[in-house]
Amino acid sequence: MNANSTLSATPAPPLVATTRWLAVSSLVGLIVLGLAWELFLAPVRPGGSWLALKVLPLCIPLAGLLKNRMYTYRWVSLLVWIYFTEGVVRATSDRGLSAWLACVEVVLCLLLFTACAMHVRLRLNNAKLAASAQPDA
Repeated sequence: MNANSTLSATPAPPLVATTRWLAVSSLVGLIVLGLAWELFLAPVRPGGSWLALKVLPLCIPLAGLLKNRMYTYRWVSLLVWIYFTEGVVRATSDRGLSAWLACVEVVLCLLLFTACAMHVRLRLNNAKLAASAQPDA
């Protein structure tokens, strides 16, 4: 058995499951927000914008998060900063509804980053505890 299968073979503690749920929910929220924002809520151009394609990179890690892959949590915590930066820039430069949507994007990005970072830390700590609890062979 490798380390990843050992980590996922045991039932997740409640806090680990919560961080997983928060990470998946905030990622889905970013995808839905990005599509709604650029297609009909406040598009750059009337009738929708090609900027809706910005959510495609967010769709890639969704399967990894759902499969509880540790590596995905790690790189999503780096990817999210691109969307955080976009949100901060648009929150300070756009007006009206677009500025509010940018603020929501910033909050979702911070939630996603925090959930991923906590998830990785908790799983690593749980793996260390489990390894130290097992008798040497």
